[in-house]
Amino acid sequence: MVCSNYCATSIVDFHRTCPRCHYELCLWCCQEIRKGSLSSHAKVKFQYENRGFDYMHGGKPLPSDAGNTEYHDETLVVQWNANHDGSISCAPKELGGCGNCILELKRILPTGQILELIHKAENFLCTRELDQKGLVCKCTATGRVQRASFREGSQDNYLYCPALKDTLDDDELFHFQKHWINGEPIIVRDVLESTTHLSWEPMVMWRALCEKVDSELGSKMSEVMAIDCLASCEVKINTRQFFEGYSKGRTYGNFWPEMLKLKDWPPSDRFEDLLPRHCDEFISALPFQEYSDPKAAILNVAVMFPPSLVKPDLGPKTYIAYGTREELGRGDSVTKLHCDMADAVNILTHTADVALREEQCSAILQLQRQHREQDEKESLQQERVHNHHTEPAEIILESYIAADDILGEERKESMGGALWDIYRREDVPKLEAYLRKHSIEFRHTYCSPVEQVIHPIHDQCFYITMEHKKKLKEEFGVEPWAFEQRVGDAVFIPAGCPHQVRNLKSCTKVAVDFVSPENVSECLKLTEEFRQLPQGHKAREDKLEIKKMVIYAVEQAIKDLQELIPSDATATRNFAE
Repeated sequence: MVCSNYCATSIVDFHRTCPRCHYELCLWCCQEIRKGSLSSHAKVKFQYENRGFDYMHGGKPLPSDAGNTEYHDETLVVQWNANHDGSISCAPKELGGCGNCILELKRILPTGQILELIHKAENFLCTRELDQKGLVCKCTATGRVQRASFREGSQDNYLYCPALKDTLDDDELFHFQKHWINGEPIIVRDVLESTTHLSWEPMVMWRALCEKVDSELGSKMSEVMAIDCLASCEVKINTRQFFEGYSKGRTYGNFWPEMLKLKDWPPSDRFEDLLPRHCDEFISALPFQEYSDPKAAILNVAVMFPPSLVKPDLGPKTYIAYGTREELGRGDSVTKLHCDMADAVNILTHTADVALREEQCSAILQLQRQHREQDEKESLQQERVHNHHTEPAEIILESYIAADDILGEERKESMGGALWDIYRREDVPKLEAYLRKHSIEFRHTYCSPVEQVIHPIHDQCFYITMEHKKKLKEEFGVEPWAFEQRVGDAVFIPAGCPHQVRNLKSCTKVAVDFVSPENVSECLKLTEEFRQLPQGHKAREDKLEIKKMVIYAVEQAIKDLQELIPSDATATRNFAE
């Protein structure tokens, strides 16, 4: 893959390169340099100080000289301007170039390839009438909807929510498309009913994996790097101990629930090799496979890459995490607010309900009071106390006590395993404005307040709690689609919709990304947003290569149309021209 050395975006065709040091620059960067609007892309890293375990629970921080700073800021701003004649010299040495030679225009694709594709596509559209099937939505009448929001004056409070058997009906794919093109999430129930009912219990998966690997690889996989949700940092843990905690729970010494997450296990590039039956089971369970099948979906733009090229890693990926029904306020088992680089479908394959003990609940209430006192103290220090400010911990405590008998009483199996909040694309500007306004009220790594915001969504450092969801609606009128995902539910998330997830139980989920034709424009928009992020930002890399993907998809579509659609002499002649 050829990437712009400055913005890390993949290069499809035309670009500029240095004849001496081979520094490569995309045309977007060239345009910005000539306009004098090139984003600094300075190397900025987030800084969170480890103030110690006591601080994370409302206690005193470690002395500053004993603190451990995980990241340092390295902001370097270098001027890079075009020459008087419009030519561009290689990047300064501080930016990785040689600073001497004039960049030369180069191309990757054969001459005229893209123009030829455009010409063929336009001719086809001119000579054919496309059957754009009209479909009257009968979701409400058929009971295939679920209320997910309460926005006043909105027509999209209900989400399309069929059972798997319903998706087999005639016209149901068109029904899916009617909602999908509007950027609405879709939930498909009971997708595991069509499978062989292979066990997705993590310990069973671990044993199956051990049978597939040799002793050397097995030894390497005896430990995993999990994410400690309280500190938002990786911790090394014995694999068996992690899976035991999944079903039995783990606590810190002060009885606070220890929430751990294991992302992409086994690694997606080995998933099919190490757990082939589970991989096949997952793919067979995917609904609307015209879009979601990672290998053969005819409406998945991502599968059109030629076999000779390295394809982007779109999964499947497995996510295994602990969870508890009550919102703790700190250290919850969450996937923080973010936007995926493409469309995605996520299936909840297994849950385990871990009941909290009575002594745990008492300890949690006391620790939450300490959290509240710390929040108040730090808010005063930041001069951000408002007369209308609501005590965050009081809200948490009220909901905590009201939640269905948390002292170990058995939960109903019908309860969901994960709480999803998905925001509409049109609400993104207001959502970002709210997060910037209230950023200091959130905590991230080492439970430190969020003091630096590069991009409110792509930073992935915010989880919008119950308190903040209430304030978000009051101040900006923004409310997400909110629903609980149950075992066997497949959640389709459109590209460009920010979303977050909190695990209400220990959960095993499997997800795969795809690129639907309806959302190519959103993927392109996200790619540009990632391009504007500074160096070192974890979301900056262009992993999708959407522009290259579109070229191959159009090329394949034209070939398929030429073979599949009967043509008369006139259409054939016009199409070939």
